[in-house]
Amino acid sequence: MTPNSRLNACERADTGVGKGRERPGNPCFHQRQGDLLGRLERAGVRAEDVDVVVNSHVHADHVGWNTRAVDGAWVPSFPRARYLIPAADDRHFGPEGGYGGGRRVDDRFRYEDSVAPVRRAGLAVLWEGEHRIDDHLTLESAPGHIPGSSVLRLVSRGERAVFVGDLLHSPVQILRPECSSCFCLDPGQAVASRRRVLERAAEERELVVPAHFAGGGGVQVRRTGGGFSLYRWAL
Repeated sequence: MTPNSRLNACERADTGVGKGRERPGNPCFHQRQGDLLGRLERAGVRAEDVDVVVNSHVHADHVGWNTRAVDGAWVPSFPRARYLIPAADDRHFGPEGGYGGGRRVDDRFRYEDSVAPVRRAGLAVLWEGEHRIDDHLTLESAPGHIPGSSVLRLVSRGERAVFVGDLLHSPVQILRPECSSCFCLDPGQAVASRRRVLERAAEERELVVPAHFAGGGGVQVRRTGGGFSLYRWAL
């Protein structure tokens, strides 16, 4: 895609696993020692330059760098940003929903270290259904994986992309959208969301940009009979 020169805001889509998190239920995420903020700065983006942080959903590998540890407390990593957080996930994983119904201790840890500090700082924007960020970016609810799962749509110079978060974990799900991952809380709802997003991507020639595919950074999809096919990979 061709960047639009009028895009002056600095936006960050999903923030990864984070650093120094208590995740006893997931050894892969427990006490990770990443350096996202340092990597951004080396790329020319300071934390205070970020205007908008998008959390596609409130899972550990998508919200971890929302905050950082300062003097033993969690504080927002991006102090001048608006954090766009799905309201359905805030209800489900926050105190109102018993921290995800109390099924996993990690759910409470994640909310308290990565979401609650942002809310206390007054930086959280909780949204429902659809949220227009600016003339080029729009968030759209796509529930099923978890209640607040969403996709981010981008339009720039007549080209389109959709960042699908965890709606797709594997290219197989483009060919077989009825297949949901073991992480989906409502597999049936996830299937409906996946079909709807793929249908629009095929119709509007959107580049589908996943969070978890290995290899290429995006793929174009097309309608094939009653389903979908992978038309072309974009690096």
